[in-house]
Amino acid sequence: MDMVIHDPPPGVPLWMWIIAILPWIVLAMAAFNVVAWPRGRRDGRMPGRVSVLIPARDEAERIEACVRGALANAPDEVIVYDDGSTDGTAAIVARLAEEDGRVRLMSGGPLPAGWVGKPHACHHLANAATGDVLVYMDADTVAEPECLARMGSLFDRMRADVVTAGTRQVTGTFAERLIIPLLHLTYLAWLPLPLVWRSRDPRFLVANGQLLAVRRAAYAAAGGWSAVRAEVVDDMAFCRRVKESGGRVVFADGHRMARCRMYRDGGEVVRGFSKNLYEGVGGRPVGLVGFALVHAAMFLLPYVAMVAGLVMVARAVPHVDHRGVHLVLTGALGVAANVMLRLLLAIRFRQPWESVLLHPFAVLGLIGIAINSARWSGRGEIRWRGRTYGARAARVAGSGSAAE
Repeated sequence: MDMVIHDPPPGVPLWMWIIAILPWIVLAMAAFNVVAWPRGRRDGRMPGRVSVLIPARDEAERIEACVRGALANAPDEVIVYDDGSTDGTAAIVARLAEEDGRVRLMSGGPLPAGWVGKPHACHHLANAATGDVLVYMDADTVAEPECLARMGSLFDRMRADVVTAGTRQVTGTFAERLIIPLLHLTYLAWLPLPLVWRSRDPRFLVANGQLLAVRRAAYAAAGGWSAVRAEVVDDMAFCRRVKESGGRVVFADGHRMARCRMYRDGGEVVRGFSKNLYEGVGGRPVGLVGFALVHAAMFLLPYVAMVAGLVMVARAVPHVDHRGVHLVLTGALGVAANVMLRLLLAIRFRQPWESVLLHPFAVLGLIGIAINSARWSGRGEIRWRGRTYGARAARVAGSGSAAE
């Protein structure tokens, strides 16, 4: 009897294993960081006099909740810098100042050449403040009653010069619920967080300008906001200066410190991230390409591989397409890691379930926003709150050397 010998099924190519394994590395990093992320203790105290500083431009719908949240933490003063608002923001703050003597309103002037609006406002707020600790809070951020206590405990326990925190993100519209939860991937997926405060290397850094507190001495040593006057990604630039000047930056879990609703609709989401995402990945085409490729490899390719494999297997019936089977299996492994990653973040940080189910579409949207951000920057059309900024090189060239 003749014996028929069949060729063995081909082995799994290396690139398929990469599709399967890379998302598990990201999942492991995020899981580690969820555990390692310092939260602060509610019985802490700030090291000295506290000034809460709020830059505001056309924030009439949000400013009162922000100021009242700050006052509930018993700071020594709350100063709001009204940066040319036209919607009644200043009138609301003036009313609050009449109710509580700790509240003070500053009226901003024209924006000097070479400055971006927020660093300019923060610079003037620091000059007006009397505190030993300067607590910057965005106008769309509402502090919880234990916010300053938790931040104070981190100044003490971790010998911090800056404490900045990832706040709880509030979302409403579909676009917000799809894109905003990706912030936690930025915070948790790419870097072991303890390196932020244990390493002196300024490249190891995560920061969030929604809630950022700095000791007055560290602020001065870093050169203040005038040192980063031309930066659109001002929070990262400022904290980098603090580390370069020898200070320690602690990035904390701020979900019990404050909440923030960054944007109110899809248009604001696109414009808000477009203003700084390209500069946030380095402000160069190579950075944009790297950002897109890494996100595609980690978060999109497993889904594509699994679907492509299923199609190949279905077309081969009644035969077996081993390559298709390998694609299905390795793609499914990568998809499983992605789903577990988004489930971890959704459960831990109370994110919407759409962010889990529609994860690849969210990543596609983020890559599209990054491309739009590069287009804005390349044209010198970075637009936000009624202002247009040129590309970073032009802003730096026009910044001069004297602070306004």
